[in-house]
Amino acid sequence: MRPRTGFGLLVAGIVVAGAGWYFGPGQLPSASGQVATGQLMFPDLAARLQDAAEVDIVHQGKTLVIRRDGNVWGLADRGGYPVETEKLRGVLTGLTELRLAEPRTSDPANYSRLGVEDPESKTGSADLVKVMDRSGKPIATLIVGHRRVLTRGNVPDEVYVRRPDEAQSWLAYGSLSVDADPQLWLARDIMNVDHGQIAQVTVDRDGAKLVLDGKDGKLTLTEPAQHGPLDNYKLDEVASALEQLTCDDVHPGPAPTSGAVGDSVFTTTDGLRVAVHLFHQDKNLLARFDVSGKGAEKLQQRIGGWTYQIGSWKESELAPTLADLEQKPPAKPATSGATE
Repeated sequence: MRPRTGFGLLVAGIVVAGAGWYFGPGQLPSASGQVATGQLMFPDLAARLQDAAEVDIVHQGKTLVIRRDGNVWGLADRGGYPVETEKLRGVLTGLTELRLAEPRTSDPANYSRLGVEDPESKTGSADLVKVMDRSGKPIATLIVGHRRVLTRGNVPDEVYVRRPDEAQSWLAYGSLSVDADPQLWLARDIMNVDHGQIAQVTVDRDGAKLVLDGKDGKLTLTEPAQHGPLDNYKLDEVASALEQLTCDDVHPGPAPTSGAVGDSVFTTTDGLRVAVHLFHQDKNLLARFDVSGKGAEKLQQRIGGWTYQIGSWKESELAPTLADLEQKPPAKPATSGATE
């Protein structure tokens, strides 16, 4: 199952943004087809993005593939897991708004100074952005170099660019930030369940069971009945474990077959049940979620079936042991061991 995002809204926003540049002032291409200072780099791009189906970003010889499946844009090497819609919109809108300012070097020996060298270079800083349609035909292709973010008011940002099949590089007006790291593209939000909605948390771990009952956003340990003093701060962390829960990475495919840590179930006051399954993989903490009960369908459709890599500190919040919840004895003061 994959989350659905509004591709139509994404493109509509780009078309509106691009139209302001497209119909704005600026020179038109010359009769010879050569680019001219002041014109849009891709004059007809906003309308053509309706057919966009893939965005590739090449950096130091490695290619990041973002592919459209229906209305969802996802990372190909993460099983199609969705990317941040706003980040993708920023790149596509940036391409439509890019306006040529000044021609710069056409000498390949100087490309690296602007960051527009060969994106296949293992030591270069350039990024190649390629937008393609469903048939794999390029809609827009550009080498993106160093950015110049200007702090003066009413002055557009600038970036160095070059077409892959042209020697001429350009300084262009526009904001175009390109990232080749897949982790920077992930839609990181998993869920957000307010701590005040938690009615009960049950934990099964290491052969022991914990039951924590919630009231007014506070948890009380009811099983086991006999236990030492508890740390209220730790209890509050468990109650808030599903608030603004995000991931560091995502792994497609079936659940891990080893490294199981423990399981827990968070039940809300309105009947939503979130089952959490934790695993260790090397030094990473992985989690899978199954959601059921009232209002669970959309959330389960979005997050069910994915294995998320989350912060290791979440282990004691999502599946705590009794030792995690008990108050720690105060540290003993250090002694020098000296005698008089």
